[in-house]
Amino acid sequence: MSKELQAFVQMSPGANLGAYVQAANSIAVLSAEEEKDLAEALYYDNDLDAARKLVMAHLRFVVHIARSYNGYGLAQGDLIQEGNIGLMKAVKRFNPEKGVRLVSFAVHWVKAEMHEFILRNWRIVKVATTKAQRKLFFNLRSAKKKLAWLTHDEATAVAADLGVEVAHVREMEKRLAAVDASFDPTFDDDDDAPASAPALYLEDQSADPALQVIEADSSATSLGHLSQALAALDERSRDILESRWLGDNKATLHELADRYEVSAERIRQLEKNAMKKVKAAIDAAGEE
Repeated sequence: MSKELQAFVQMSPGANLGAYVQAANSIAVLSAEEEKDLAEALYYDNDLDAARKLVMAHLRFVVHIARSYNGYGLAQGDLIQEGNIGLMKAVKRFNPEKGVRLVSFAVHWVKAEMHEFILRNWRIVKVATTKAQRKLFFNLRSAKKKLAWLTHDEATAVAADLGVEVAHVREMEKRLAAVDASFDPTFDDDDDAPASAPALYLEDQSADPALQVIEADSSATSLGHLSQALAALDERSRDILESRWLGDNKATLHELADRYEVSAERIRQLEKNAMKKVKAAIDAAGEE
């Protein structure tokens, strides 16, 4: 085992970040010729050892990018690990014939993985889903020159610079300023203000008698339609569906194949056709 690999056997960014960064920085940077030789070995010969060397030599690059996302309040070790996934994806897809260095190609993959991780974990509720929202999420805070809300001229300038609508800028500004609210109330002995957690005022409709009657009637109607649809099937098709889906001990395709002395594929076809007939019968009954 090489010295580079030994340094990481019992270490990860989440376990000992300082030691990990030190180990990553201790790995020598590849020259252009060395990188090209390793990339060609991976690209043409699927040399996994070459892929490992390419990844290891660029771990310091991932650490450097992760530091630029410290302001999102997420563990840097987690960001580094996500970035390492992006680095490995980039190494797998790197074409040495394109004439660019791996670091230039990998930066987009590394940032993409970090961006996805930040968007998934920054808030309980995802704050950016569309392309415009994602662009604003990672650029709006740096575009703001003060903590106060953007003026109309500033919002217009940000929108023009990022190629989005002013309304999207305003909406993302509100989302970034919002905080997650606890569903359960938190009580403070020194706070005389009434508790206003969602758990105290959200309506529970599960005990509404009218809704219970409607749900019971709907279930009974659906069950009746299903019984009628099954009754319309031939005996073998009905037995297959009941054995496969309605019994306590569900039969396998091979068990039914042995019972009817046909192939398992034939049982699957009969089951599929019976399902179509049942669905069509239930849909027709629902339209009446």
